[in-house]
Amino acid sequence: MSEAAKVSGSHRSRGAVIYVRQSTLAQVERNTESRARQLDLVTRAGELGWPAGSIRVVEDQGVSASVTGQRDGFESLVAEVALGQVGIILALEASRLARDNAAWYRLLDLAGVCDTLVGDADGVYHPALFADRLMLGLMGIMSEAELHVLRARLTGGIRNKAARGELRRGLPAGLIWGEAPGEILFHPDEAVTGVISAVFGQFAACGSARAVWLWLREEHLRWPLQQATTVSRGLPEITWVEPTYKAVLAALRHPAYAGAYVYGRTRAERYVDGHGRVRTRRRDLPADQWEVLIPGHHDGFIDWDAYQDIQRRLAGNIPPGKGAPGTGAVREGSALMQTLAACGVCGRKAAVYYDGERKATPGYYCTGGSPGASRGNWHLRVGGAAIDAAVARAFLAALAPAALQACLAAAGQLEAGYDNALDQHRRQLEQARYQAARAERRYRAVDPDNRLVARGLETEWEQALQAQAGARSRADPPRAGTPRHPHDHRTGPGSRPRRRPGPGMERARHHRQGPQAAAAHPARRGRHHRAPRPDRRSRRTAAALERRRDQRAHRAAETPAPEKPHRRGHRRAGPPPSRPLRRQHDRGDAQQAGPHDGDRIVVHHR
Repeated sequence: MSEAAKVSGSHRSRGAVIYVRQSTLAQVERNTESRARQLDLVTRAGELGWPAGSIRVVEDQGVSASVTGQRDGFESLVAEVALGQVGIILALEASRLARDNAAWYRLLDLAGVCDTLVGDADGVYHPALFADRLMLGLMGIMSEAELHVLRARLTGGIRNKAARGELRRGLPAGLIWGEAPGEILFHPDEAVTGVISAVFGQFAACGSARAVWLWLREEHLRWPLQQATTVSRGLPEITWVEPTYKAVLAALRHPAYAGAYVYGRTRAERYVDGHGRVRTRRRDLPADQWEVLIPGHHDGFIDWDAYQDIQRRLAGNIPPGKGAPGTGAVREGSALMQTLAACGVCGRKAAVYYDGERKATPGYYCTGGSPGASRGNWHLRVGGAAIDAAVARAFLAALAPAALQACLAAAGQLEAGYDNALDQHRRQLEQARYQAARAERRYRAVDPDNRLVARGLETEWEQALQAQAGARSRADPPRAGTPRHPHDHRTGPGSRPRRRPGPGMERARHHRQGPQAAAAHPARRGRHHRAPRPDRRSRRTAAALERRRDQRAHRAAETPAPEKPHRRGHRRAGPPPSRPLRRQHDRGDAQQAGPHDGDRIVVHHR
């Protein structure tokens, strides 16, 4: 039967639908010729006798035809076919409509019952006719089989390359891809690798991911986020953010930090949600179900044995289920026997409660008994003050022979954590200095008359200097026995409060305070008043003063100030004077009173 014989007036009295679809958004952006070919079917519908006003285009862009329930255009098309409003459906090929036999045959059944034609670039078919339905059925089967073959070819190539450890995928922060096939290297930025090494070192001491996260927050350390890339040209972009518990836990669980190459850590699963739609989710698999595992593939922050020990400790921190063995991580509260005490009747773990005026006295009870009208139905309910005291005495008695070694080990762990944090702060200070120097170079390179750009670069330089000052305050700890001014970012004796660093430190005070101060003083906002323009000489002076302060603070932190011998005419120790001493730093040769030296006051000359 010819195409003209299949198309009747009844079909032309209804609308013609042109179905346009591309599987991904990248195809929509790049393969514009495919969409143009599909839109050419509008001309074909006009040639078959449909007027221009009855032709409509339905698009499902960026959605695969293999999914179900996520193509709004296709679902509306099926509904219109069922209502008898569509005379013909035109698509470039059968795979554009559906690559799933369930959706394809549902459309064919409705089209056959409602007398709707299906056409492509090769011909027009009527689903009610046996020969045409057989041809359409073969098209649907071939379309689904084609998708399966293409997917099998691509997946096979990916798995074959992953088995050799050469498949490039996104790496966590601190690791980058090298030039050679499958080569993985450390990130050249010491600040990035330093914080990752500090995390593993701190976990070895405390044994808890949450404790490591709290330590990072307490030490004001930032966390690096690395942009996922698979190319070796250039370094991936690093963004420094506040550390989160999820990021710390992911770093402790990632096998790439242990020098292992892994593929297939997750598996895709399909399920039906509450609205009846088919969804896809990812499931984490245990280590024995990973498709590819190559230990020792590259250098890591820890070895494979240490990684497995970390996983066992993390698994042990999870609270066990009802009746399951294990203790879990130490919870909050003062009870020493939490998750350790057990009922002597049923063997269940005793729960903890707190009693007293402030709810601070611990106690233990069994959850297996049925609390009725009397307290006698409990298997166990006992106060914990005497129990915890006995446990503490037994614990200290057991540690008495090795008390000194235990104290030294604890002190060593504290000192190691402090040193790791201090080293990371110094790396962050070095990075902040680089950012401030770069902002200064950018500001100096701009044309001073281009104020639209200069103001933005000035603000960026100001923020970089403020970040540098904050990093310096954390990287230069105060020396023992040396008082510090609460607003001083330097260390050493004789340090005075530092002025706020920044490019505008040589400006007038009312201009430095901003528009709020100008509003508070209307006399300053006269018609002859104009805010001074920043010149490059003042910028260079500010940068030079900043570098000199850094050098003086560094020398004061490393070398203690020598004590000058007592000179004749200086005041001896004795009762306090009746009037306050004059401020000596108003003179040219400033003098500052130093610390007490025995029974006299020593005055240091600068």
